[in-house]
Amino acid sequence: MHDHDHSEQKHIVPTEEMLSDLAELYKIFGDSTRIKILYALFENEKGVGDIAQQLGMTMSAISHQLRILKQARLVKARREGKMVYYALGDDHVRTIFAQGLDHILE
Repeated sequence: MHDHDHSEQKHIVPTEEMLSDLAELYKIFGDSTRIKILYALFENEKGVGDIAQQLGMTMSAISHQLRILKQARLVKARREGKMVYYALGDDHVRTIFAQGLDHILE
């Protein structure tokens, strides 16, 4: 008997819509600025100004990219008074990032 049972994954037959959504997700990862923003949020949540300063970019450029990342649920926002803090959407973002790095380092 094999230890790795992938039978659950085999039953998922992706629909055309699922494949299209997956392609859209990977398109979002296809922008180096968005990748840098995601990486900047690995350690902790940050405001737009902090991210802009860290990456040497304008706040409006960062805000534009954060909007795209938020729509894709790759980042989430938390408001505290007038400040909005951004964090990674969930652990899937870390996993996708880590597996991508593993792949290019092979």
